[in-house]
Parts: sequence; structure tokens; C-alpha cells
Amino acid sequence: MSDASQIEIPPSFVALFVTPGHTRPHTTRDVVAARYELCEDLAQTLMPTASQLQLARDLHTADVLAQCLQAISGPDAVVEDAEAHWVVCRLAELLDWEMPFDPSLTQAS
Repeated sequence: MSDASQIEIPPSFVALFVTPGHTRPHTTRDVVAARYELCEDLAQTLMPTASQLQLARDLHTADVLAQCLQAISGPDAVVEDAEAHWVVCRLAELLDWEMPFDPSLTQAS
């Protein structure tokens, strides 16, 4: 059994790979698992930076999360836009901050 098959991928992340009107991801489990690992690692890596930014600049957590989203989004980003939004929601969850937007949305409101 491969290591990837043992990874528990949250339904919120799998949903990023499900085409509207369908029930299954449009790509393989291995691809979804690899993307999930990248996004989870990115969220974990952003934790100390986000915490320090919030404390050092006395910013509202929503502003910090918006800055993080901006930093990991764009044409040269390693994650797709929907994945970037998931990362920011996961970051908020890890830091026990209020969710910045509905994680099922592909763009922030």
C-alpha cells in the first residue's frame, strides 16, 4: 500500500476537484493527495508568519489572512486560486481564528 493511500484528505479539499454537477473528483486520488499535502504544508508553514504579523502590526486577523491569500495567489503561484482559499481557511482553523469567508467559495467575498 502506498503512503498516499493512507492520507486522510478532508472533504473540503476533495470538493475543489469535483466539477459542479458531478460527485467524483475529475482527477486521480494521487493527484488530489499530492495537492493536499502541498496545501496543508503551506498552511502549516504560514502559521508562525501570520501570528507574528498579527502581533507585530496589531492587525485584525481578517487583514492578516487577506495578506496571506494575496501572497500565495496570482499567476506565478504554486497553488490554484481555489487551493489558495482553502489554505487560508485552513490557516484560520489552525490558528483558531474566525474563517475569513466560506471555504466552499472559489473567491473571497
